[in-house]
Amino acid sequence: LDRTRSLRQRGVIRGALLDVDLAAIGRPVQALIAVRIRPPSRRNIEAFRDWAAHLPETVGVFVISGSEDFLIHIAVAGNEHLRNHAVAPAPATQSSA
Repeated sequence: LDRTRSLRQRGVIRGALLDVDLAAIGRPVQALIAVRIRPPSRRNIEAFRDWAAHLPETVGVFVISGSEDFLIHIAVAGNEHLRNHAVAPAPATQSSA
C-alpha cells in the first residue's frame, strides 16, 4: 500500500478502473445513440450534454465530429426500454434529430 500511495502522490497512478457488471444491476442491454443538435449553438450543446450525462441510463457521453454531435452510451433493462429511451424527448431548450 505504501508504494501505491507513493505512486498516486507522484501522479504516476492517475486513477483506477472499476468494471461494473451491468447485467447484475438489471441493465443487460447496451446501445450507442447518435444525436444531432439543432440549432447547434453552444448553449444547446452544453445543455444537452449536461441533461444526457445525468440520465440514470447513461454510461457515457461523447462529443463527436461529423454529421452528428454526440454519441450517448446507455445501459437499459431491455429492448422495450431501449426503444422508449431512444425516442424520449430532449429538454425543451434543444431538439435532437
